[in-house]
Amino acid sequence: MAQEAAKAPAVVRDLLERNAEAARALGAELRARPPRAVLTCARGSSDHAATYAKYLIETRTGLITASAAPSVSSVYAAAPEAADVLCLAISQSGASPDLLATAEAARDAGAKLVALVNAAGSPLAAMADAELPLWAGPELSVAATKSFLASLAVIAQFVGAWTEDAELDAALRELPDLMAKAHASDWFVAQQALAHASSLYVVGRGPGFAAAQEIALKFKETCGLHAEAFSAAEVRHGPMAIARDGFPVLALAQDDATREGVEALAADLAAQGAAVLIAGGSAQGAISLPALSAHPLLQPILLVQSAYPMLEALSRARGFDPDRPPGLSKVTRTL
Repeated sequence: MAQEAAKAPAVVRDLLERNAEAARALGAELRARPPRAVLTCARGSSDHAATYAKYLIETRTGLITASAAPSVSSVYAAAPEAADVLCLAISQSGASPDLLATAEAARDAGAKLVALVNAAGSPLAAMADAELPLWAGPELSVAATKSFLASLAVIAQFVGAWTEDAELDAALRELPDLMAKAHASDWFVAQQALAHASSLYVVGRGPGFAAAQEIALKFKETCGLHAEAFSAAEVRHGPMAIARDGFPVLALAQDDATREGVEALAADLAAQGAAVLIAGGSAQGAISLPALSAHPLLQPILLVQSAYPMLEALSRARGFDPDRPPGLSKVTRTL
């Protein structure tokens, strides 16, 4: 896990170059014939990347973007109408049966199927109308790191090409160097704070919610920690009630319209007794973690890159093997 997370900046540098032409071509095609909606299809970490895609696509194009429920196709054998829909299927292996069933059903129902997949020659890539490979190479750790960050970078590149966003395109050229710096950020204070925790919240908002989902999953699968990811807005609708008496909270912020709300929530949680860590912002009573300035859409990528070394070290400190989480395997073949 540690070695693969460290390779992510080089992976992202490579994929941005190798996918540039394909992203531009797909963007031009979508501008010429805009879809009426976007459907995402993914599981696990890839579904967190789909959350990131939802925020980028809906805020930059205005198109409704929704996550498919794979069991609709794989269990119930239903085929929702999908004419003129763009289906983004995101996967490391491109081999899970329920993912393939969902992607095939969407394509057969009229969707344009685009695969964001890491495994060359996978069944998903073979059935897709277009492919934006992740180019992350073999990933041996069960806990995905470089392939997840590659997924986010591919999505940002694709949306930037689709919307002809010159500012985002320029920011992406700086992303690999920023990722290398983010990987070197010292989040040891978070490792110390969570060494004996049993539960925590990870909160973010907008594209940062995808980072919260991913980090919460990694706490569960590598550290044996019950972690729940919430939108910062949703915490006030009930979950806030138990975040007191030292209950740990990791808050993630980026420099957009959501930052003020995340910081306000972090301060309120700290005031009622929660043990709050915040990255990408500051709040009274909270411990601030190092975070880099960047384009707001790319800051969640940097926060996850900073979190991975802390998670790997915390896993070992708590007596786990982060590369071999109990009960898990690299390819999850959900039916």
